[in-house]
Amino acid sequence: MINKPFLFGTSVDEPHFTDRVTETRRLKLNFEHGVNTIIISPRRMGKTSLVKHVQRQISDPRIIVVFMDMYDCRNETDFYNRFASSVIRSTAGRLDRAMEYVKEFLVRLTPKVSFSPEANSEFSLSLGITPTNVTPEEVLNLPERIALSKDIHVVVCIDEFQQIGAFSDSVTIQKRMRGVWQHQHNVSYCLFGSKRHLMTRLFQSLSMPFYHFGEMMFLQPIPVEDWVDYITTRFQSEGKSISPQLASRICATVGNQSSYVQQLSWNVLVNTESDATEQILEFATDELIIQCSALFAQQIEGLSAYQMNLLRAIRDGHHHSFSSREIMAEYDFGTKSNVNRILNTLIEKEIIDTNDGKTDFSDAVFRLWFRKNISQ
Repeated sequence: MINKPFLFGTSVDEPHFTDRVTETRRLKLNFEHGVNTIIISPRRMGKTSLVKHVQRQISDPRIIVVFMDMYDCRNETDFYNRFASSVIRSTAGRLDRAMEYVKEFLVRLTPKVSFSPEANSEFSLSLGITPTNVTPEEVLNLPERIALSKDIHVVVCIDEFQQIGAFSDSVTIQKRMRGVWQHQHNVSYCLFGSKRHLMTRLFQSLSMPFYHFGEMMFLQPIPVEDWVDYITTRFQSEGKSISPQLASRICATVGNQSSYVQQLSWNVLVNTESDATEQILEFATDELIIQCSALFAQQIEGLSAYQMNLLRAIRDGHHHSFSSREIMAEYDFGTKSNVNRILNTLIEKEIIDTNDGKTDFSDAVFRLWFRKNISQ
């Protein structure tokens, strides 16, 4: 297996999984005791890595963890197909048993099986669920029926769950899900996603069906001291060195966002012959900005002059009171009534975020790019 000193752009496991001891313990207990869990955090904080890490920690054969990603589910039917195939594949384990499960629990379906070209690859099922052959309630109750029949507990983990909010007639669909899932005694759910403002709306709004559906878990950045130990150790494994102070600077540069800590650390490592220096960190940071520049340029494409002006205000150190006389005089937002619309649009686009009354860029590297590339 190829040695990867630092890993980014994907979920991570040992030796790249760092800290999260408290969160791992709590989430593992929730999985083992059937507690529904909602994970909310800023992007790039390692939600998916945490869930998969805990999934690997479960040793009780009576607990089956199902992991599914609904990032490309565009409607209710897409979701039901992904949900049912994920549940059957994970609870059955083997292809022959999966086919038996389909016959037993989804009798009207004829599944199609496919394999990826890689050796020892997992199989995938295409069930062909439509509104005419299986009811939504049948699909949503599938893990409970399997759990009862096989005397197991099923934990269903759904990544990018906020995608449900983009479905047509979304609230009705959410009501249907909640109405079925809340009565299941042998299944629990772990729901999480990368768009914090949408996840917050789904689970913390009194008017939404999933309000108080489970325990809320808010991920905070990994402490700098844990990152420092990890970074210095990884450098040592490559026969190189980096000081704790410089490793700490890596974290500060990218706002402790886990994926970026890994990526910037890699940039520093590959530019280091023996000992990392301040100059190497500066060069590696410029590399990181360039590596992300195409994405960031796409993010601001089509923004209005007013929206760009608000981003300039944030860049210049203004994080609240945007409708004040002083800020309005310096930056053109149109009218005072326009400010909230600008803020909401930029939050929806995930360019900015507001926490504890402070508005800032959601992405630490976007902040660096914006400062470097967007003029007055």
